[in-house]
Amino acid sequence: MVSFRLQTVLVIATLSSLILFASQCGGTARRYPLAGKIISVDKSKSMIVVSHGDIPGYMPAMIMPFELKDATQVASLSSGDEITATLVVSGGKSWLEDFRVVRKGSVDARDVEISALPHEGDVVPDFTLVNQSGKKISLKQYRGKTLLITFIYTRCPLPDYCPLMSSSFAEIDKALQGEPALYAKTHLLSVSFDSHYDTPAVLRSYGAAYTEKYTDEKFEHWEFASGSPEEVKAITKFFGLQYEENSDQIVHSLVTAIISPDGKVFRVYPFNEWKPAEVLADLRQIKS
Repeated sequence: MVSFRLQTVLVIATLSSLILFASQCGGTARRYPLAGKIISVDKSKSMIVVSHGDIPGYMPAMIMPFELKDATQVASLSSGDEITATLVVSGGKSWLEDFRVVRKGSVDARDVEISALPHEGDVVPDFTLVNQSGKKISLKQYRGKTLLITFIYTRCPLPDYCPLMSSSFAEIDKALQGEPALYAKTHLLSVSFDSHYDTPAVLRSYGAAYTEKYTDEKFEHWEFASGSPEEVKAITKFFGLQYEENSDQIVHSLVTAIISPDGKVFRVYPFNEWKPAEVLADLRQIKS
């Protein structure tokens, strides 16, 4: 078992499960019974990471982060607690309700520190990747423009994690189109850490769906990229994004960052609490 201190919340999902985001976006909330053991607790965000059994009709057994509907319950929780709850998925949000601890556990002493996030002003190395068109790209080629970068994988099962990152980028991309001068000075990049599944063809289809241009998308302003496991490890390590493959599982945190035109870190947004309006305001601050 691997656990991480929840300075940024972990997202762990099996690569073998494909859960369509569209099926979770209906107007009616979906409810699923859940039982498992708490791996980690983030009291500041009312979040827990749970190793749970199969959830029939939604996902197989895995380890996932969940938000508690009743934030007051998190204060008494600790690693090792065995719990039951109802997982609710409604629109772009998910949470646990009807929460109950059936057996108290002890704190897991094997907690490990996550990698440190980069600091504002740090010079970003010239990482190389392969984009949705199969073309080799490097971060250095974006010098002179402000680069907004995030990390996702296309099969992410919960709507308020990777799909939220991509939806927020789509909103930012659309807003920038309404500001031609700023649009010309910016570039968006979504990097997949699922280098085995997220091939250029998969990324191209995924990205075109989010821009809603489909076969007409040229990816001139917002690109999608991945690379070899070594290339992905290098860039995720720099940005403090925890990434690990265990057979058919991916372990990752969430992080988004702005790189200024001179190739330095301008702003870092951990987890998923940032809003497109906040990022747009920061992009407008940068002088190129």
